[in-house]
Amino acid sequence: MKRVIKMDPLEERIKQVRGKIEKAAKRAGRNAEEITLVAVTKTVPDEAIARAAGYGIEHMGENRVQELLQKIVYNNVIKWHFIGHLQTNKVKYIIGKVFLIHSLDRLELAEEIQDRSNKAGLVTPVLIQVNIAGEKTKSGICEASVLGLAEAVSQMPNISLQGLMTIPPWCEDPEEARAYFRRLREIRDEIAARKLKNADMKHLSMGMSGDFETAIEEGATIVRIGTAIFGSRSSKA
Repeated sequence: MKRVIKMDPLEERIKQVRGKIEKAAKRAGRNAEEITLVAVTKTVPDEAIARAAGYGIEHMGENRVQELLQKIVYNNVIKWHFIGHLQTNKVKYIIGKVFLIHSLDRLELAEEIQDRSNKAGLVTPVLIQVNIAGEKTKSGICEASVLGLAEAVSQMPNISLQGLMTIPPWCEDPEEARAYFRRLREIRDEIAARKLKNADMKHLSMGMSGDFETAIEEGATIVRIGTAIFGSRSSKA
């Protein structure tokens, strides 16, 4: 009898997510290679992270500085993204260690990133996080203040502003999130049209496990996927 080799559920989920990314990109007339998959590793054990890397995941994201630093030590080959709320006093720990900071949301934080990057002789890539729905429970700058922050950051030589990030309100139907993704793209385009110094504005980090296909259809270049890859935090990856 021929032996059936069972696929690792983690590998299977990664393949499913990649397949959905390709289909969503195709529907939007885009190339799937334009879209970076960031696997969110919050509370994910090192062993699962290593397996995901073995299945071709090159980018991973962390919400907390302490967890990020521990995981970088364990796997420094991965391109690590910081995607959570960043306290000003924690900036010094991650400068030079992350591929991209997704959560710049205030001038004070930008000034600290600039100062620390300057001292380290580095240029730090960042995204401005926009609280697109004005939710009090979420981080991010309000829509009305995005341009002002972008203009201020563009004057900081040790920061490279590469686009915007958002987390829309939770919606049971991903279609309900579409308007938020579309609006973030419009804001990005408005800023890009101004051709600010040190502002490439090529990225839109938007879309998570429940709505990333809709986000891709609306222009996402980075999707942040946790549960759809690693499964429920209460179950094994």
